[in-house]
Amino acid sequence: MSGTATLTLRVREAEMIAPLLKRFVLESADRAPLPSIGAGAHLRLLLKEGQKKFRNAYSIAATAPDNSAYEIIVRRVAHSRGGSAFLHDHVDAGAIVEADFPGNLFPISHVARKHLLISGGIGITPFLGYLAYLKTTPAPFELHHFCRVEETETFERALRGYDAGKIHLHPELAQFDLIDMLRKQPLGTHLYVCGPEGLMNMVLAAARSHGWPGSKLHSESFGGAHAGGAPFVAILERSGLEIHVPEDQTLLEAIEAAGLEPPCLCRGGACGQCQTDVIEGEPEHRDHYLNAAEHAENRSMIICVSRAKGDRIVLDL
Repeated sequence: MSGTATLTLRVREAEMIAPLLKRFVLESADRAPLPSIGAGAHLRLLLKEGQKKFRNAYSIAATAPDNSAYEIIVRRVAHSRGGSAFLHDHVDAGAIVEADFPGNLFPISHVARKHLLISGGIGITPFLGYLAYLKTTPAPFELHHFCRVEETETFERALRGYDAGKIHLHPELAQFDLIDMLRKQPLGTHLYVCGPEGLMNMVLAAARSHGWPGSKLHSESFGGAHAGGAPFVAILERSGLEIHVPEDQTLLEAIEAAGLEPPCLCRGGACGQCQTDVIEGEPEHRDHYLNAAEHAENRSMIICVSRAKGDRIVLDL
């Protein structure tokens, strides 16, 4: 977590850059400089619509040279929890939004001899921040970005100004030889991947199977959770609450609906911020943060994606 301190931000600019992509430039409401950040940093917006609250994290795609503004790009997601739709439909230039202080769970390695960046869709946003940093360093890099055909021009515009020989846009994943690319990388290369869960899992699995050590693999996901599953009851031991989790809601969402605010960030089972100890019951692990041994122990669970295997689970919350 990035802490409890918050920023009050004004939307300086808001524009649609593609049918499903909206760009926001955010400045401090009092025009003061914003906190300095490193490449890969994110901003978690705190949004309210009536009684609904949304806490959505977005990679910071760019920072003004004088730290006067951050830029984020938001994809409208069908069947989302509502945060992306709210930003697209209700937030425009002049609006005031609250945000946590920036955090960074996806920093660029300063010991890598080369940086290999692979992204899909809106997963390119942290790499836009990387590219600005890499312009100032001698370390070689290459970026492979997979996007919809209709969004190719949008991403081409975003990537202008960088070495075209190092930037590769791919409208078709099937035509990309991932294994060959991984084999060609020099010793000391670090691999970074951000995008849809399927792409991330495929790339990381391929890298591991070809001997890439975990210390050279970096990933980030801000994808929404897949809520589906059998309903169950969660007993929150410290809070004294009994939470009924329906089949179409995540455990985290049910807990938030009851008025609690457990730590969370990615809501996609990747960052570990919402890891919670299990007192009784067996989790159905759906995350890709805990390792196989931790899954087998069942001592904790990632509550943004995981559920109970039975009809009841007791948590240390």
